[in-house]
Amino acid sequence: MKTVSLKIDDSIFGETENILSRIKIPRNRYINEAIDYYNKLQRRQLLEERLKSESNLVKNDSVRILQEFEKIDYVD
Repeated sequence: MKTVSLKIDDSIFGETENILSRIKIPRNRYINEAIDYYNKLQRRQLLEERLKSESNLVKNDSVRILQEFEKIDYVD
């Protein structure tokens, strides 16, 4: 396990401490779970951006291929 030192805004720290006193879990566990959740969210957003980009590449090819098929249909 790695040790990390970080600075937290006073308002965020106060709210976190308030929540921790109610849910009764250690601060370290809470922060680990929060970072894990945020990492998953970021991975999903990165994947979404990548899929959109790749979809646009395929879309352009698909339109071109459809146009080629339309030309074939009119030849008959």
